[in-house]
Formats: sequence, C-alpha cells, structure tokens
Amino acid sequence: MDGITYDVRVYKTEARKNAKGAVTSYRVEWKVGGKRWKESLTGAAQADAFRSELMTAARRGEAFSLTTGRPVSWKREETRVSWYAFTLKYVDTKWPYVSPNHRRGIAEALIDATEVLTTNENTEVPREAIRAALRWAYSERIRGIAASTDVQVITKWLGENTVAMDEFGDQAEGAALARRILDRISRTKDGTLAAANTTNRRRMVLNNAMEYACELGLVAANPLRRVKWAKPRTLATVDPRAVINPEQARRFLAAVRAHSERGRRLVAFFACMYYAALRPEEVSDLRRENLVSLPAKPAEFGEMRLTNATPHSGGRWTDSGKTRERRALKHRPDGATRSVPIHPELVEILRLHLAEYPTAPNGRIFVGPRGGHATDRHYFQLFRDARVAAFTKEEAASPLAQVPYSLRHACVSTWLNAGVPAPQVAEWAGHSVDVLLRVYAKCIHGQQHHAMRRIWDATRPDAWGRIGDGQPYHRAP
Repeated sequence: MDGITYDVRVYKTEARKNAKGAVTSYRVEWKVGGKRWKESLTGAAQADAFRSELMTAARRGEAFSLTTGRPVSWKREETRVSWYAFTLKYVDTKWPYVSPNHRRGIAEALIDATEVLTTNENTEVPREAIRAALRWAYSERIRGIAASTDVQVITKWLGENTVAMDEFGDQAEGAALARRILDRISRTKDGTLAAANTTNRRRMVLNNAMEYACELGLVAANPLRRVKWAKPRTLATVDPRAVINPEQARRFLAAVRAHSERGRRLVAFFACMYYAALRPEEVSDLRRENLVSLPAKPAEFGEMRLTNATPHSGGRWTDSGKTRERRALKHRPDGATRSVPIHPELVEILRLHLAEYPTAPNGRIFVGPRGGHATDRHYFQLFRDARVAAFTKEEAASPLAQVPYSLRHACVSTWLNAGVPAPQVAEWAGHSVDVLLRVYAKCIHGQQHHAMRRIWDATRPDAWGRIGDGQPYHRAP
C-alpha cells in the first residue's frame, strides 16, 4: 500500500509567462509530507478549481498519497498513467537534448519494453504493426508528421492496453514487470541472446526512464534497481587480431584503387581512417578548409583541424528529416576542434585526390555518386571486395580488418606502439586517456618484450653480485 500523510500545504497559483511577458499557463504548487508537487494548467479557472479541490481535501483532514501527491479519496483511475503515455512524455523530454543516434537508441529500448508491457494478450494487432506505430510515436509524432489511420488506431489501443505505472509500485508485481523488461531487452526479436553492448545500452535507457518516472511521482522507487540482474560482460578492448600492419594496409589501399572508379574515389577516404584515425562520420564531413597544410616536400607531415562530423542516423531521428545532420565532434561541445597530424603518405594521397576530383560546393572532399555524402552503403561493399583481394586466404578468414572502423583502431595502435605518449594519442584520436588505455590495452605490441628484457637486465645473476656468505647466486639448471 502507498504511504500516506496528513501533512499538506497548498500554495498560491502562479501565472507562468514567456519571454514576451504573455501568460502561457498557471501552475498550482502544494507540499505533501515535505515534498513539493506541481501541476500546470492552461486556464486560470482550471487552476483555481484544481487548487480548491486540494484545499478542500486538506481541510477535511483527508489522507494524501506520498506516491501521487493527491488525496487518497480521489478516484484511482483519474491519476493512473499508462506505460505508453509515460513513454511519450519521456521521449518528448529527451528529444531536444540528445543526438539523432541517441534518439534512435531510446526508441529501440522503449519499443522492446512496450512489447512485454501490454495487458491484452489476445490482441490481433501484428507485432510489426505495433513496433511501426511506436517508431512513429517516438520520432515523427514529435516532428509533427501525421500518422496513418492504422497507426492512430494502434496508438490509441496502446494507451488503453499497456500497464499502469502505479503497478510498478507493488513490490511483487513491480519486480515481475521489471524482470519481464530485462529479459526482453536481453534478446533480439527472434528470441536469441542480444549482444552484451546492446543489452547494457538499452538497460541504461530504461533505467534513466524509470528515474524520470520517480521524478514525476509515478513510481516511488526505480523498479529496475530492486531486481538482481547479472549485467552482461562486454568486450571493452580492441582485438589485436583485427589490427592490420602498415604492409597490409598498403596492400588494402592498393586493392581499393584497383577495384573501380568508385574505388579510386575512396582510396583517400579509407586512408584518412588508417593514417589519421578519423571516424567514418568525420571523414564524411572532411572539407578543404580542414586541411591546414599539405606540404609538397616528401616525408613531411601535414596537419588537419577537424571541426564537425556528419553521422548517419536516418531521417526519422533528425530534426530536419535528412539522413545525416552536421554535428559537433563526438564527446566534444559545439565549437570544439581537434588537430590531427597528416602522415606523409596520406599527404600524397590527399593531394592526388584533390587534383583528380572536385570538392562539393561547400568544400566537402568526399562526394557520393550523386553529389551527396559517401554513405556506409556506398563504401561497405567496396571495403569487403578490397579486403578479399588484398589479403591472403588465411588473413581474410581471420578477424583482420573485418570492418572499416578497424582502420582507425590500427592507426591508434600504431601511434601507441611507436611510443607516442598516451595523452597525445588521446588528443589526436578524440578519446580520453583512460578510455584510450582501456580500449587499446591489448594492441600495444612489442612493449611486452622490452618490459621482460628490462626485468631480466635488472635481475640476471651477474647483475646481483654476491649475497649472503659472499658466494654468487646461481640459477638452478
């Protein structure tokens, strides 16, 4: 049973104004057991009526719920909020402040959870139709795109047939619902176990959503925290078997160039990932103005200064409806830049590319077949073809450079193995030092040999001198 109190205080109604001084809403505030509650209403009469009802209940000595902040005598149905209605409020709150890819991640977690929180098990609504309706609700609805008639019917059904949030307040029922959610996000749509990273990422989204539900007073405590759940172990380090060496990288770039005209256009694209550790979205946005220097003198380093990235998110999740939106560099605030050295071989490759291919009107260096961005669909198949052509059968069958992002891993590993201090590598790669050392811990080749050699030099018998009774120490044969 929810906690109750008789300690209630109702405050005056406050008119809320916008920047121009116009009243936009009226807010009623009251305190229940030391906790403040707020309710915003559009009309003054509505606000006064709501405040009057609160005061009347308090004067009568009625008990107030610590969970809802309202009189216990009020009909339970009037204060119940469905899971679906809550998720709409949560998505609306998060949308303006997160990236398009984060928006998509939030939606994916909520869609999976909603699948197992419906109350009508005998529905004839197809599963994929429900998921499609939820995708609209968590994206295009916010951008003002009207729903089809079928989607309107399904979303209305979801509002009436998903569990009420107060059911999470019951200890036994709340734990059962939480376990149901955790089990669903741990699996793919076909029932197989999902990747650990995917499961943990969705758990983080749902945990944040439940914390928001606590903030709204819909639940007294986060139900996910009451469930003992083994967090899937994730592989946080780069597999050294995926890291190509310079000779293999040159073979690969040669295979890209020999592939086709499209390959010749993309040699510099892949080279930027291998020699400068750029992320694909950073290469896609690379512009002529970012190339601070491309020296003509052989064996001389150049410099690039990155300012933005253009990740591929899908038009559903961007504000503009375009599949890509230009954004700040990853993990950096708007306006932040990152300087990266341009390896002499990359200098030559970029100079050849710029001489052979025109840039886009905005200065973007890599242009797709129709003048747009070089998308992942544009370069992924070419990457696979070039990989097969460049590597031996044994190499191609191994994890070696299985995805384009492996080129970036190879570059960072090369810098570390060359003895470049970790803080400098982190700055060039756009990492924090602790993430850098954790992710690339297994890719620092050669240093183990040097470390063991230093241990041997410090501990070999002829370095110890004479000990004890003056006799030299000898190792056992």
